[in-house]
Amino acid sequence: MPILLDRGAGGCTILASTGTAAERRQARRHPAGSEWIEIGLVNSMPEAALEATEQQFLDLLSAAAGDSWVHLRFFALPGVPRSERGRSYLRQFYGDVGDIRKADLDALIVTGTEPKAANLADEPYWGALTQLVDWASHNTISTIWSCLAAHAAVLHLDGIEGVALPEKCIGVFDCDKLADHPLTANLPPRSAVPHARWNTLRDDALIANGYQVLTRSPTAGIDAFVRQNRAREQQSLFLFFQGHPEYGACSLLNEYRQDVGRFLKGERDQYPAMPQHYFDARTQAALAAFRQQAERQRSEELLSDFPVLSDLSANWQPFAVAIYRNWLSAISAQKQRTQPPTRYMASLRLDQFPAPAI
Repeated sequence: MPILLDRGAGGCTILASTGTAAERRQARRHPAGSEWIEIGLVNSMPEAALEATEQQFLDLLSAAAGDSWVHLRFFALPGVPRSERGRSYLRQFYGDVGDIRKADLDALIVTGTEPKAANLADEPYWGALTQLVDWASHNTISTIWSCLAAHAAVLHLDGIEGVALPEKCIGVFDCDKLADHPLTANLPPRSAVPHARWNTLRDDALIANGYQVLTRSPTAGIDAFVRQNRAREQQSLFLFFQGHPEYGACSLLNEYRQDVGRFLKGERDQYPAMPQHYFDARTQAALAAFRQQAERQRSEELLSDFPVLSDLSANWQPFAVAIYRNWLSAISAQKQRTQPPTRYMASLRLDQFPAPAI
């Protein structure tokens, strides 16, 4: 189904999931009174990945929506370091997270960002993020916490600290389905999922505090897990990802290339580890040869010779679409149980908004 994307001061655009003429016509005939799922995306990714992250979640939600109608709005978390260009972009297309209480949201997706401080609680956005965790606990049907945001949320909720890894965990890892849960319905026993992180969470610490592990990699550790503790009045179902099911085919490549660039600029001491289970043998050989050259001739200019790669595939997308579809279905079912089918979106005339670009 199409997604109505609210671009803040930039206006609204209807995006069709496939871009076909039939889907565009369907988008403009949204039946009056039918229900939208209201989702806020709190995008804290670094500027180099900000717009790519928007597109990744748009593509994923569009593929997963099925019969649901999704209204997506972007919000910015204060305290995340930005350049003036980045701040200008956010002012134009994002709402302030301080206004999220007025948005009447059903659900949130909260991304992480690159950690700068040794302790998450020392990050400049920590106060705003913890307030968001507390608000989401009582005011959303469900919230997704992605990667570093997942680590921050469990630290705030239960004092569970991430464990630093000796080397960055990066690559595509097979993850086993460990639990029968509505969010894992129709998932195969094993699925590939991308991971890219410097820290990890311990299974025993999560389980001891009432979390349920849904998927786990034998090599990369916990992938997805949930928490809903009504005894503590946490009404929202929190879904956490240590991995990045939303990633596009080239996301790990772009992140790896950025890390290589940091080595060449002298911003890091060690050459970064190559993503595991991601490149074919020919590509691995080309990247290994480039590494040898980079370690002999460390220079920022050498980055222009980084191998040009193609034919990367996102073999994790079936998993990503399935678990997000289950998530959207759970939100829709909960809304039908608890809320009357009335929203201000029902009165919008969709012909006011431009058709999606093709």
